[in-house]
Amino acid sequence: MSEAAASVSDMDQRLSLITLGVADLGRARAFYEEGLGFTKDNDEDDIVFYQLPGLVLALWTREGLAADAAVEDTGAAFSGITLAQNVGSPDEVDAVIEQARTAGARVLKPAREAEWGGYSGYVADPDGHLWEIAHNPFWTVHEDGRTTLR
Repeated sequence: MSEAAASVSDMDQRLSLITLGVADLGRARAFYEEGLGFTKDNDEDDIVFYQLPGLVLALWTREGLAADAAVEDTGAAFSGITLAQNVGSPDEVDAVIEQARTAGARVLKPAREAEWGGYSGYVADPDGHLWEIAHNPFWTVHEDGRTTLR
């Protein structure tokens, strides 16, 4: 390794922002804000930011996100990425999945006992972004919503 490469720090092991590309920003906002109770945290109209414990979730049009990333939007249905929310109990998993369903999500996999010892299910938001709602009895969900591995 060169001296220049050795002087560069490793990338921090953290995630700051997740941006979801959406087909209809108004519909996506209604789902997340009115349906799930998220609170918008910015004044712009063309992108939406939600402050979450430890990171930010953003909604932006698919077109805007693709242009910003300099990629072609192929419209692939499965991106190979899921978002997840860990909660404190199996009952909370059921409640969050029901809230999401009522707000317009499609339930893809009803909640059930998982082979890894927890309880989880999957929903898709109106743009098809996958959310796993899970209770992992081996992890800690803190009062502020942060999840830690121990």
